[in-house]
Amino acid sequence: MAIIKHPEQRVGVFIDTQNLYHSAKNIYRARVNFGNVLKDAVAGRRLIRARAYMVTTESGEEKAFLEALTKIGIEPRTKDLQVFYGGAKKADWDVGIAVDAITASPKLDTVILFTGDGDFIPLVEYLRVHAGCQVEIVSFGRSTSGRLKEVADHFLDLDEDPKRYLLNYRSTGSRRVAPSLRTSETLSTETKDSLSEIERITEVE
Repeated sequence: MAIIKHPEQRVGVFIDTQNLYHSAKNIYRARVNFGNVLKDAVAGRRLIRARAYMVTTESGEEKAFLEALTKIGIEPRTKDLQVFYGGAKKADWDVGIAVDAITASPKLDTVILFTGDGDFIPLVEYLRVHAGCQVEIVSFGRSTSGRLKEVADHFLDLDEDPKRYLLNYRSTGSRRVAPSLRTSETLSTETKDSLSEIERITEVE
């Protein structure tokens, strides 16, 4: 689809942090360079809001990562990891992302969703048809719903330049696509990895 980009275009960015994290980890065994991804997604347009949605654990290890996101212009939104009787865990921001995007849409020309999750197809369709917004998707092509790419106005495929969009990227070694990128698992390993990412993220201009 042909898309419109100009400096005065009002852009809102909504980041499904867990989805991108697990995509990068399972395909490349690397981590997302949010600074570069945000810069290329916005592409010189007028950024009104950028929000990253993530789940926190009791340890609070995410604090440094949240501060790093804030430093590069991304507003973190968090909720606690829910642990149910029997050990089942729930970590899902889908509804929250959708509500925020729809609420903000009257003040935006373009909505950019950082996710490959096909559950957002109805949101994309609503924003395009009823809110009159241009909708762009940013994610890794190999782990992104094909239909999600089709319904969006534009798709930025992070697989096309992994060296730019990943931290600790290595071109050699095995790569695999995870069978599932849902985020019901605990995030303790993720948050530990995030701490080592901070120094690299904050160096990106």
